[in-house]
Amino acid sequence: QVQLVESGGGLVQAGGSLRLACATSGHIFSSNSIAWFRQVPGKEREFVAAIARGGASPYYADSVKGRFTISRSSAKTTVYLEMNSLEPEDTAVYYCAAHDNPWVITTNGPEYHYWGQGTQVTVSS
Repeated sequence: QVQLVESGGGLVQAGGSLRLACATSGHIFSSNSIAWFRQVPGKEREFVAAIARGGASPYYADSVKGRFTISRSSAKTTVYLEMNSLEPEDTAVYYCAAHDNPWVITTNGPEYHYWGQGTQVTVSS
């Protein structure tokens, strides 16, 4: 059973920081690339960041570049999204997703094979 479980969301003031975590099974962690997406009700899901196997090729949406950092922890089979200088526009449900090819980095959500349930991030002004 493939599982992706997000955690770390919450309420933070503008300018603050949060670290999201995407816990995966060991198989998924070693065999898949992982991405973060976010979605606001009534809007399309938006790509945030992605990382390939072994931490290679981190890639970011322009809207978060320089503020967010994606990383992988082999010891914990977890992918993190460190979010700094948060803005109210970052408010969304954040999802992690896994692609069966560990080297594919894509911003296209439908190409990902597995999804977590999401964690809410709310940034107050």
